[in-house]
Amino acid sequence: MANTNNLHPPPADRIGEVIEASTTLFVAGAYELLQAPAFGALVKAQAREVGTAIYGLVYEISTGSRDAGGRAIVRGRTYTGRDLYDDQIYQAHPDLAEVLQTEFSAITVGYIEDERMYHYLPPHPPPVHYSVYECDASELIKFSESCDFFRGVLFSGQAPGDELIAATIRRIAQMRQERGSDSRAYLVHAGRELARLLKDDYDRLAALLRRIRPA
Repeated sequence: MANTNNLHPPPADRIGEVIEASTTLFVAGAYELLQAPAFGALVKAQAREVGTAIYGLVYEISTGSRDAGGRAIVRGRTYTGRDLYDDQIYQAHPDLAEVLQTEFSAITVGYIEDERMYHYLPPHPPPVHYSVYECDASELIKFSESCDFFRGVLFSGQAPGDELIAATIRRIAQMRQERGSDSRAYLVHAGRELARLLKDDYDRLAALLRRIRPA
């Protein structure tokens, strides 16, 4: 039987667990209500094999009832006439953390095995109920050394590919800048890769380049 202990990062860093998985994507339930990685964030789900994890880009975040077919009810105004606004509702109803659940979906963009990164689909999806982690800046930068995952995102048909790849590129550039790396050089490199992939669709390419242009 495979040893399923996670080697990196430590278990305390996990943010949720897989609740649905397929070859090309996985859905995770967050352990903290309303606390999901941002759109375009790189996350990884633990695989059954030690030292192996599946990478995904977050493309959808949702919060709703834990009960199948259920939905949240209005709580901002009580029958006694008391008005509650925004975070006041959660303070007044701490039980919401038990009846609501935040989930996020990630399109699979690669995997790591024995510290070697691959920018294509893994042999198997992550198992349901296995841990999910948000990748830190150093891991995100390391993963971004290759742009081979761009094509899979742009032409996935499952996620808003253009918005997702643009958000991811902006995030990578920001992380590189914060760590003293050359973010502009990365943006130029990413732009050239987008131009190569979308050379026959100028309008789509132009719109994408505008989205990743530095402010």
